[in-house]
Amino acid sequence: MKNVLTYLENSANRLPDKIAVIDEKEQHTYAQLLNRSRNIGRKLSAHISVGQPAAVCMKKSVLTLEVFFGIAYAGGFYSLIDPDFPPERIRSILETLQPAVVVSLSEHVEKLRAAGFEGNVLLADQLRGKGSETDGNVPDRTKADHPLYCNFTSGSTGTPKGVLVGHASVVDFIDTFTELFHITEDDVIGNQAPFDFDVSVKDIYSAMKMGATLVIIPTAYFRFPNNVMDMLEEHKVTTLIWAVSALVLLNRLHEFMYKVPAHINKILFSGEEMPTKHLGDWMQQYPNAAFVNLYGPTEVTCNCAYYRIDRKYEPGEKIPAGFPYPGKEVWLVNDKGEQIDPSHDGEVGELCCKGGLALGYYRNEEATKKAFIETGNTDESGISERYYRTGDLAYWQDGLLYFAGRSDFQIKHNGHRIELEEIERYMNAIPFVQQSCCLYDHEKYRIVAFYTGENDKKQIVALLKEKLPEYMLPNVYRYMEELPLTKNGKIDRGYLRGMLETGKTGGIKPV
Repeated sequence: MKNVLTYLENSANRLPDKIAVIDEKEQHTYAQLLNRSRNIGRKLSAHISVGQPAAVCMKKSVLTLEVFFGIAYAGGFYSLIDPDFPPERIRSILETLQPAVVVSLSEHVEKLRAAGFEGNVLLADQLRGKGSETDGNVPDRTKADHPLYCNFTSGSTGTPKGVLVGHASVVDFIDTFTELFHITEDDVIGNQAPFDFDVSVKDIYSAMKMGATLVIIPTAYFRFPNNVMDMLEEHKVTTLIWAVSALVLLNRLHEFMYKVPAHINKILFSGEEMPTKHLGDWMQQYPNAAFVNLYGPTEVTCNCAYYRIDRKYEPGEKIPAGFPYPGKEVWLVNDKGEQIDPSHDGEVGELCCKGGLALGYYRNEEATKKAFIETGNTDESGISERYYRTGDLAYWQDGLLYFAGRSDFQIKHNGHRIELEEIERYMNAIPFVQQSCCLYDHEKYRIVAFYTGENDKKQIVALLKEKLPEYMLPNVYRYMEELPLTKNGKIDRGYLRGMLETGKTGGIKPV
């Protein structure tokens, strides 16, 4: 198989009249999705060269998925930009991408222009056209080694990094994923993740490969979770491949008292450590369902470890990251760069991974060379072998891998990777903020910002909203007369974290 388009084509040939994808407004059969995607691809081929990026400034929807496939048919790769991002972040992403075109909707064009984009904006609904039949031939320009998508993560320098992933890596991953977790054409996959988050890759391409049905749950529904439960029940969703925070949200808001969707039989979660209390509540509702903990950063193409939950975990117990994902090599190195023997239980090291990696950071050779290390060997195709330094800490225990935190200040919050230093950078740029420090409260799933200067939370929030997307905004702001310092003159993050963990507020004036 050369690319993910073969998934769609095979399923459309085998199951043309089956519903492929549903959102809150419309649905398409596999035949319709294929024909509309090809039609968009034919039109986009006049604007996109092979290997070129096309930005997609849209909310996730059936139409957005058509555009993704259309871009792939045209030989390019897609990168989704949330239209709710502030103009500065949109500008930063577009400056990195330098896309051939941006595909969007008319209501978002003004936002793109405000972000400084002066290039070609094509309207998705016009690309789709009125009919579902392809008008003319679609160029066959997409190969296995071509990029498929570019997802942007938070960056400590304040500039988001674009993780570029190729068709071959996605095909290798999905072929194994669907077999390993028994996803079939009888499944209905409930998509929770935004389309700029790699969890959605598992939703989209698992469905397309197997001929399953993909149900796109609007992000806005998670603000009113009864709508989520209704959609899961209405469409008889069987499979949830969700961020931990989404599962926690529904449980924390007692959604099972409202409704227990009856058909769910697979629950796979990732992005953060799953609290055992919430896991236990889900398992109580679905005693016969398969529960799987998935681990892996975007750069390894979705996941590099997994663990099937086979028992109840008590409060305070740690859930394993588990076993290396088939086709991927995983190992740990200590501070000296030496590989840690898996028999050395509890010895913490940085996790490294080889196999099915991303192509690198788009137009950022320096960051790519730093994180993707060439081994000096070549594979059977003559391509240089590389491994990825995740920056995550982990340890082995009784043959299982356990996640032990980040080696830097990066966190996972609501399914998104966030560099706390990026938030600090924008806070420190506010004229009346003298100094700031951001920490993540793992117990309460919140970003806490400590700061000195003038005590004006309302204005700080307003200014940050101009620079950062909603998911990166601190949840709690704490004003301090002075930030604690170490003997080396650095902010004493350990002291602040101790205050969070013990609940003490000495020196802190809550805002």
